[in-house]
Amino acid sequence: MEIRFISEGLLRDFRQPEYIHVLLNPLPVYGLLVGLIGLVLALILKSRRAQIATLTLVLISSASAWPVYEFGEQGYDRVLSMTDEAGEAWLDEHRYRAENLIWVFYALAAVSTFAIAAPIKWPKSSMPLAVAVVLLGAVTLGSGTYIAYAGGRVRHREFRNETPPPKRSEYEH
Repeated sequence: MEIRFISEGLLRDFRQPEYIHVLLNPLPVYGLLVGLIGLVLALILKSRRAQIATLTLVLISSASAWPVYEFGEQGYDRVLSMTDEAGEAWLDEHRYRAENLIWVFYALAAVSTFAIAAPIKWPKSSMPLAVAVVLLGAVTLGSGTYIAYAGGRVRHREFRNETPPPKRSEYEH
């Protein structure tokens, strides 16, 4: 009976977009960090196989920003109804940052895909493309951290060590 209760609870949670958002949101940041560290090591070791593996991790991590973003959008109203005034300001800031920076993740996914495929035809492009992924990946990682900074303050009062951002108008979204 207890197992049934747990599985019913999990199924209920998986139908809530805000829960899926929270479950997936570490992937674009932590996965990308691990991928970039691995890619730097692959470049140092001059291993094309390791580059392909880590470029694939970077690709998956950056592409995972899409479902994180979509589930965040779907869960916005529900989270808004659960938060206090300061949390509402942080939620709007989190949404604003995500809306304006999501393209960086998509660009990284595209460049990573190109860095995996292009060296098949042009082998000498391997190193410059991998370096481009590392550089764009660093920018993307910074963007993800910036987005997550505001998101972590929505429901976690213990992280609110500064005044909330000013309320954004509907026109800014």
